[in-house]
Amino acid sequence: MILTVIGLILLAIGAVCDLLGAIGIHRFNTFYLRLHAATVGTVGGKFYPLLGVAFIAAEQGLWPVVGISVLAALLVLVTTPVGSHALAYAASKARIVEMELDEFRGEEDV
Repeated sequence: MILTVIGLILLAIGAVCDLLGAIGIHRFNTFYLRLHAATVGTVGGKFYPLLGVAFIAAEQGLWPVVGISVLAALLVLVTTPVGSHALAYAASKARIVEMELDEFRGEEDV
């Protein structure tokens, strides 16, 4: 019973993270802020619900579902920041969006 409650709480946290990420994408005006909001929405909105599903499945004895959910959660936790960093780096290199301080080009803040 307690694992189901914890799982439902994690599912609710994931829904809130998805909602906040969507609001952030809509409200923020620069590429990098929108990328940050999308990353927060993706990590929080996918990682926590997958752990919630694992807790609910563990209480019901569905161990293959637990394993797959935990593995998928770890995969999301590792790959999402890497993808966001790659997008930000590519946008900086292509100079699609100009930055005030570009550390990739070696400029110093004076």
